[in-house]
Amino acid sequence: MKREIMQQSIALFVDKGYSATSIQDIVDALGVTKGSFYYHYKSKDALLMDIHQQYIDELLTRQESILQEAAPAKDKLAAIVRLLIGDMEKQGPIANIYFRELRHLKEENAKTIRAKRAEFREQIESVLLAGIESGEFRKELNPKMIAFAVLGVTNWSYQWFQPGGELATGELAELYTDFILHGVTPVHPRKP
Repeated sequence: MKREIMQQSIALFVDKGYSATSIQDIVDALGVTKGSFYYHYKSKDALLMDIHQQYIDELLTRQESILQEAAPAKDKLAAIVRLLIGDMEKQGPIANIYFRELRHLKEENAKTIRAKRAEFREQIESVLLAGIESGEFRKELNPKMIAFAVLGVTNWSYQWFQPGGELATGELAELYTDFILHGVTPVHPRKP
């Protein structure tokens, strides 16, 4: 039942928003009593925290697998981009909640999630630093700012990207990877 409560809540939060969804809405949609809800969650905030925690913990675990691979930094960075974009197809609604509803968590819970988000970003920085040290990436890059840029490009996609639409998930990941690794200038710029 806990899984069903979470899945139904995610659907309602995406549709109505966290604030506009009541516990009664959730139990009504499931055809159960509030007692069933409170057996699994002490509050709607606890449910929202569980959604956030589950999402970021899974991302961190999958990112760690990428980091453990014996691969060049550019390949690890590309794999992280694929992870983030692919997750929008795999877990679109939960990703939507994760990015949109953080502001509704209690401060202590938000602090926990922000720390895990920072850990994810810092791991991207470590890939960038490794790439700078190996000569794969330019030495003048600011790894912290580039990590923020990578996350900005990928994470904002949840707002507009529709898996199964004009662009396949893999195509978007490749587009972003190319943009992140090569920018928008031609490989061989024309001479003026």
